[in-house]
Amino acid sequence: MTLERRSFLKLLGMGAGAGAVGAVGLAGCASKPVAVHGKKVVVVGGGYGGTIAAKYIRMMDPTLEVTLIERNDHFVSCPFSNLVLGGMMPDLSKLTIKYDKLAANHGIKVVQAEVTGVDPVAHTVTTSKGVFPYSRLVLSPGIEFRTDEIKGYDENVTPHAWKAGPQTLLLKKQLEAMKPGENVIISIPVAPFRCPPGPYERTSMIAMFLKEHKPGSKVIVLDGNPDIVSKKGLFLKGWKKHYEGIVDYRPAKKVTEVVPGGVLIEGLEEVKGAVINVIPPQKAGHIAHVAGVVGPDKKWCPVNPMTFESTIHKDIHVIGDSSIAGAMPKSGYSANSEAKVCATNIVNLMNGREITELSAINTCYSYLSRKEAVSVTGVYRVNKEKHVIEPVPGSVGVSPDLSETEAVYAESWLRNILTEMST
Repeated sequence: MTLERRSFLKLLGMGAGAGAVGAVGLAGCASKPVAVHGKKVVVVGGGYGGTIAAKYIRMMDPTLEVTLIERNDHFVSCPFSNLVLGGMMPDLSKLTIKYDKLAANHGIKVVQAEVTGVDPVAHTVTTSKGVFPYSRLVLSPGIEFRTDEIKGYDENVTPHAWKAGPQTLLLKKQLEAMKPGENVIISIPVAPFRCPPGPYERTSMIAMFLKEHKPGSKVIVLDGNPDIVSKKGLFLKGWKKHYEGIVDYRPAKKVTEVVPGGVLIEGLEEVKGAVINVIPPQKAGHIAHVAGVVGPDKKWCPVNPMTFESTIHKDIHVIGDSSIAGAMPKSGYSANSEAKVCATNIVNLMNGREITELSAINTCYSYLSRKEAVSVTGVYRVNKEKHVIEPVPGSVGVSPDLSETEAVYAESWLRNILTEMST
């Protein structure tokens, strides 16, 4: 199956010279000569961004050899994993996909291996199963945690559950084991972090669990930010409607240390809890640091907003949570959109065509109760003068109220996007 263009992308020329293979001028790029290995694209990371990049590159140009490298033989979606904590999903099976259909349907070579090195000069990726040369490399490595900023932190004791999988199940087990009347602590890092509405949806789901199973218990939310960073009005309305007296939200409370039975705020104020869910501050995924594409802030990866090509190393593209994508939030749907734009322009560049202007969308759903959800949606473009991604005026907005219809939309969104990633 081939696909020349996605209908949602505006086709605008980006100027002479931009279309030649490898000729995009990027400030700060390495200028050393590189080896040529033919038309090979390597994608590292099999999540929301990586699967889509690999798929759409092959769909738009079947002559390109595409290799997807992922350490696991499956992927578990972080979006909707809060529903496991609330008891709305019995386990993670509904959130888990495999790669066999994706590989077979599109001729993608899927390699389950650990990436140990990237050589941006030689254009090679070193893994536990050998060395893979590339013409262009796509990194979609997600996030890592800055746990060194929280004294005494141990994910085996105070699970973050911010990467869905065993951590999710550990936190769920701790919630089930706590006694009625005991409290849960959720610690939210200072933004930016993966999935801005996620901590507040988690608050709702844990509050629902406590209301149904642990009478007298509360969830104490210690937010390092001065206020709720996404869908504020809707979350406050939902908490008042469903969890009055159960949600204890405290803004501007940055957790800096974990102590026995509690946490310390700025090393001074102690808060006690039976279950402690610390979501640590975050940075680009490990392989982005190995590849040397993390910027001066030592956290995130600067990219060309048109192509998502690194501004540090030529021919390496970074998409998803690790990239600095302007106003686009670090979400699964953002990664999906960025992957399609990145794939389109990789194919353009490798075929000597002009690159396509970014036109991307994001939608995030959050559950407030078993039946009600809310959403936020936005459309994004590149401000050519500032060379940054910004929202299209008037395009960003939230759903008008808590709604059972939004919950239906949310379930459909999950089913569709996981199917797109895995087939």
